[in-house]
Amino acid sequence: MRTAFDARFDVPDGYLNTPSISVPPAQVADAVATTVDRWRRGLDVPADFEESVARSRQGFADLVGVPADRVAVGASVSQLLGAVAAGLPDGAKVLTAEGDFTSVSFPFAARPGVTVTEVPLAELPDRVAGHDLVSVSVTQSADGANVDLDALRAASEAAGVPVALDATQALGWQPLRLDWADWVAAAGYKWLLSPRGSAWLAVHPRALERGVPVNAGWYAGEDPWQSLYGLPLRLAADARRYDLSPVWLAQVGAAVALPYLASLDLTAVRAHCVGLADALRAGLGLPAGDSPIVAFDGDADRLRAAGVVASARAGKARVGFALYNTREDVELVLKAVR
Repeated sequence: MRTAFDARFDVPDGYLNTPSISVPPAQVADAVATTVDRWRRGLDVPADFEESVARSRQGFADLVGVPADRVAVGASVSQLLGAVAAGLPDGAKVLTAEGDFTSVSFPFAARPGVTVTEVPLAELPDRVAGHDLVSVSVTQSADGANVDLDALRAASEAAGVPVALDATQALGWQPLRLDWADWVAAAGYKWLLSPRGSAWLAVHPRALERGVPVNAGWYAGEDPWQSLYGLPLRLAADARRYDLSPVWLAQVGAAVALPYLASLDLTAVRAHCVGLADALRAGLGLPAGDSPIVAFDGDADRLRAAGVVASARAGKARVGFALYNTREDVELVLKAVR
């Protein structure tokens, strides 16, 4: 058991696999466990989960820096960005980063008549002009590299090109204000410390009519409880039109995790996570970085045998430091690679 940032975590020593799946605070796991127990005893009805959905929606809004009525709930980033892809015209040109996680590229590449172009991440802001959309991760999954958000915003505004951001590997460990972007999606099971099956999409008012709610169901209605049966189509007037019927257990956990994260000093969280990553980089002879994710030449299986839970991505071993990690985790990695 570890205590960090006013929360208890039942995380084992050497757990550095947050870029794949995080370990929740005890209060998040307890909330889900309590709900599972209620489920098995038939104590809940669907309306009982409305408060959890509202709390997770508000928590995501606070972390991104937008009002809650801009936020849709979903289950995965690709599902949410599919609504953006569906709204693109035939012949649209989408710009993304080389080697980015495919949830930001596949929804667009799967659209007939849409061309997706990959460029090196560092060059992306300079290549915005001439495209109809930029879709990119704020922090790259494979190696933790960050897109230059200031340069991207300036380039997109100068060229009039909308931007869709995947903040899955960025939210929860650093303070961000992304209210300028047209769309901001994120899944909850990384640094947002939530169960898999929770995801959100912040939609700028100027982009509200640009997407197509291809997954619309009863929960996308202006009043979901009056949208259960029959036509006509009656979608919500705000971003809730992109809502997916919520994954209840995932939303219960997120309703605890996201408000907790939003209450923290995320500048301090960032300093903690990046500081540990830089300590590892120094021990490995790598330059300092600006991310809690470290990718290096190593064998994930060998690390696991030494008590380090890591992953293998893009030909390298990948670790990630979260608010529950300590300097002892750094030393475990260095001992394993030495």
